[in-house]
Amino acid sequence: MPIRNVLVVDDSKTELMYLSEMLKKAGFTVSTAENAEDAHRRLEQSKPDLILMDVVMPGQNGFQLTRTLSRDPRFSEVPIIMCTSKNQETDRVWGMRQGARDYVTKPVNQAELMSKIKALG
Repeated sequence: MPIRNVLVVDDSKTELMYLSEMLKKAGFTVSTAENAEDAHRRLEQSKPDLILMDVVMPGQNGFQLTRTLSRDPRFSEVPIIMCTSKNQETDRVWGMRQGARDYVTKPVNQAELMSKIKALG
């Protein structure tokens, strides 16, 4: 299924703007959430084709939210790409174990992110 609608979950307004602009310029429809609670509200409204997930957020972190969504039958087929400043191999492995399909580190390289999205689509 082609990826058209992307939900970006990040507590940084700067990152949300940066990623949203990058994705919109590439032709995606983008919605944003600033924390897990916000993300749940967005998901109740409409199901995205892809979720870009930050890890370090107040409240439920990105690892926890990824695990919750990947185990929820309504959202388990929605691919999640972790998008985080946590750049240790153990973080990447942990993210994938929580249900993420891929992992990119910040600052996000546009070509790398687009190729990862294309590989999922």
